[in-house]
Amino acid sequence: MSELVFFCGTMDCGKSTLALQIEHNRSARGLVGMIFTRNDRAGEGKLSSRLGLVTDAVEVGEGADLYAHLVDHLSQGRRADYVIADEAQFLDPEQIDQLARVVDDLDLDVYAFGITTDFRSKLFPGSQRLVELADRVEVLQVEALCWCGARATHNARTVGGVMVVEGAQVVVGDVTGSTDEIGYEVLCRRHHRRRMTAATARAAALAPDVLPVSSG
Repeated sequence: MSELVFFCGTMDCGKSTLALQIEHNRSARGLVGMIFTRNDRAGEGKLSSRLGLVTDAVEVGEGADLYAHLVDHLSQGRRADYVIADEAQFLDPEQIDQLARVVDDLDLDVYAFGITTDFRSKLFPGSQRLVELADRVEVLQVEALCWCGARATHNARTVGGVMVVEGAQVVVGDVTGSTDEIGYEVLCRRHHRRRMTAATARAAALAPDVLPVSSG
């Protein structure tokens, strides 16, 4: 039986690397995949990992019909033995429904990869729909770590190293970006609640005592 599988985790936990590994393993066995992505850090029509691996993909625009794209592809006599959808949190809920239809009507396995929550700890609509529809939800076991060393469970958006909690849900950035620009950092729940990033933690550690010290 074909499945819709949702591989999820925080940023920097190896989702895209696993997607590329699945693509490599299946293509090495002579299978042909259809790869969808949206807003990849490497640019339009790319699936990339932070390890430097990259492959071509179909960029999914707003309102695109993924099921129709597969049907058109197959009706032209071309192959598709499975589907990979990276950055699936950015897909519309309707596009997730289309991926489920690919599994049910075209009998193709669909492997979706994405983060579940945004920088405000709110579910992305695409991820929410995947949790609702997926045959399996797999939390990746490669744990990203907060700056304190604890398991990172939340994604934080930063500007100049300072965590922000307002703004558009989707702003493309990276966890390795300059501290002078919009970036992202993974944090444990405690430090996400306290809005304490690595940069603000260092600043706090270097700050002078604010309470007077008296010998009396």
